[in-house]
Amino acid sequence: QVQLVESGGGLVQPGGSLRLSCAASGSIGIIYSMGWYRQPPGKQREMVATITSGGSTNYADSVKGRFTISRDNAKNTVDLQMNSLTPEDTAVYYCNGIITLQVEISRGIRRNYWGKGTLVTVSS
Repeated sequence: QVQLVESGGGLVQPGGSLRLSCAASGSIGIIYSMGWYRQPPGKQREMVATITSGGSTNYADSVKGRFTISRDNAKNTVDLQMNSLTPEDTAVYYCNGIITLQVEISRGIRRNYWGKGTLVTVSS
């Protein structure tokens, strides 16, 4: 099994910055991609940013130019640098990983894993 653990959430003022981190652990074989999703209060979960093991990134239009996703494949971690934060960025942020377990490499099975989330509040 695989576990994803987020950290770095908290309270920040509008215009401020915050850096989220996610560490994957367990019987990891291949990490195809990792990403960050968020769920604002009263809204549906949405994609924020994703990154493949090769470094290809994808961002939601609302965060382009403000957020940067990065990863360290050797350490199985992914970070999200968030700048110029606004109250609309307030949400529970979830780490996601598309991962093949070591014991399932031969079958090419990819599984979707989620962290428990970390709360980011942007407010004065």
